[in-house]
Amino acid sequence: VSPELPTTSPPPTSPVPESDGEDPCRIDVTDVAVDTVTLLISLCGLVGNGAVLWFLGFRIRRNPITVYILNLAVADFTFLLFMVTSSLLYMMENVFCSAVASLMYLRSLFLLSLFSYNMGLYLLTAISIERCMSILCPLWYRCRRPQRLSTVVCALLWALSITVIAAHCRMALISMYVLNFLIFAPPMVISNVILFIKVLCGSKRRQPRRLYIVIFLTVLFFLIFGVPLSIWNFLQQFSYTIVLSQICLLLASVNSSINPVIYVLVGSCGKSRFRGSVKVALQRVFEDRADSQEVGETPVMGIAA
Repeated sequence: VSPELPTTSPPPTSPVPESDGEDPCRIDVTDVAVDTVTLLISLCGLVGNGAVLWFLGFRIRRNPITVYILNLAVADFTFLLFMVTSSLLYMMENVFCSAVASLMYLRSLFLLSLFSYNMGLYLLTAISIERCMSILCPLWYRCRRPQRLSTVVCALLWALSITVIAAHCRMALISMYVLNFLIFAPPMVISNVILFIKVLCGSKRRQPRRLYIVIFLTVLFFLIFGVPLSIWNFLQQFSYTIVLSQICLLLASVNSSINPVIYVLVGSCGKSRFRGSVKVALQRVFEDRADSQEVGETPVMGIAA
């Protein structure tokens, strides 16, 4: 196996060499358990992100923020789809003690999952920066912001993600992680700190806007659950590992699965109780009209036919 690139994420469990009377085909119960949990979480995440894609794509009026969230749901859905495939493959390898997929297929699976994972980071950065600009430069945002900015930015980010994955040599991967850690992650964190401070220091008559809470929680959970996978992959380029790959992938699956839960909980929570359907919850979070109704809410209108 080439040392320049991991075969996939996580790497297949190799049969243990026979020594001291140990069974070379002994099933690693821990690996199977972790893969099973990852599979279940990924399946739930596929359902959640699929619902977000349906409602934001066909049932709710399109606006700049929903364009970003729609693309983020596509990236998360794609990543989880690859995670389901990977988990099934490695569970089968553990059970049958033999490879069930070619090395080329595993490499392609790894690159595609990395592609969708990076896209999630890029989109969270774009969302954070845009919402920060809407607070710091409200006049520009309302009057001068290009109408198709969200669509153009998403297209450029997809192109960037494809470009950094296309050349999958070791130096290209290291450059990709430097790009992620130094170019995209810092603006995302700084923008969310500004959003958080602005919300806390805002008028006490108004509750924090749901959209800002959603963005803050989404970024927070990405830093907790998503970043470990990037760190693990980066350290792998130097043959240095401090955490099991299965754990990092389990956390990444949680990160891609939890966003729909955040949207629904924040959109449904009001006056200490949960109200309305999933569609109404998403409208309260993402529709401009719903976003402006913070305390005394009225029924949300403007559903796409």
